[in-house]
Amino acid sequence: MKDVEYNIARIISKLKREKKKETIIKFFKKQGMTIGEGCNICSNITTPESHLVVLGENVTIAGNVEFVTHDNSISKVLPEFTDLFGKIIIGDNCFIGARSIIMYGVTLANNIIVASGSVVTKSFEEERIIIAGNPAKKISTWDLFAEKNRCYGWNLNSVSRSEQIQMQKDGVKLINR
Repeated sequence: MKDVEYNIARIISKLKREKKKETIIKFFKKQGMTIGEGCNICSNITTPESHLVVLGENVTIAGNVEFVTHDNSISKVLPEFTDLFGKIIIGDNCFIGARSIIMYGVTLANNIIVASGSVVTKSFEEERIIIAGNPAKKISTWDLFAEKNRCYGWNLNSVSRSEQIQMQKDGVKLINR
């Protein structure tokens, strides 16, 4: 049912042409999440325990990100228990890349980039870092990332969609790995 409600919120947001996705943010808050100002959420991050999710200000969550607030693996090891629960706390100005998984009990400090496809199984207290992998670990700093990628950056506010497409077809500012 939550998927249906989320998709309805997405459709309404698109119909309203909301740049800040107010309808989607309102949907997540209604589920019990604490969400700071200026967040951009492009995934259905609802969980059965959405009240355990806290997002700081200016957080971006890319597509197909999952937040796992509990599991019942402990029941296999200790049959007298059924579940493990933990809060997920994302600091201010963080970016969570596409298809990442954030596990229960994880806290991310302010100014952290989580690379796409990462599985974050532990907390990170250091700010201005980039984490990646399974399990996620620190791979870089913001300064090194900026230095390496400055010449590839785009400002989509300064070009039309058709100009953007043409420039990409022409190979302008495309990263080769």
